Amino acid sequence: MSKPLTRDPGSSTVPYDITLLVRDTCLCLHVQRAARALGRRFDEALRPLGLTNGQFSLLMSLNRPEPPSMGSVAGLLAMDRTTLTAALKPLERRGLVSVAPDPGDKRARRLALTPDGRALLARAVPVWKHAHGLVETGLPGGDIERLLADLHALSV
Repeated sequence: MSKPLTRDPGSSTVPYDITLLVRDTCLCLHVQRAARALGRRFDEALRPLGLTNGQFSLLMSLNRPEPPSMGSVAGLLAMDRTTLTAALKPLERRGLVSVAPDPGDKRARRLALTPDGRALLARAVPVWKHAHGLVETGLPGGDIERLLADLHALSV
């Protein structure tokens, strides 16, 4: 239990002890730091394939029996459609994904891996597995299921 924070209501400055409290206890800060550090590890692992960790996740999200809608992919990746569209552009230019009108609703778009996209993803999976294994073995406590459950609870 943390102690209650007190501040002079007339003050326009934040005391340094509040800065330290946020630094040491802010869940958002620590999740962001961890995400950036993990992202750098996976970026480095996937670099020889010309992929970033975000591109790998995007390609993996398209690996489905039927082409998903923009909305379902955006929801899975916790992105807005504008960000997803921007992330798709370089993959589309490389011929790894295709974006096509939904046959049932011409206003909607369906996303699919191309044969080149599927081939690259197949090459990337072993790289991801290796990098993921290194991260898992480096975790103190090793309770991956609990960590995943906690992260999932924060993301819904």
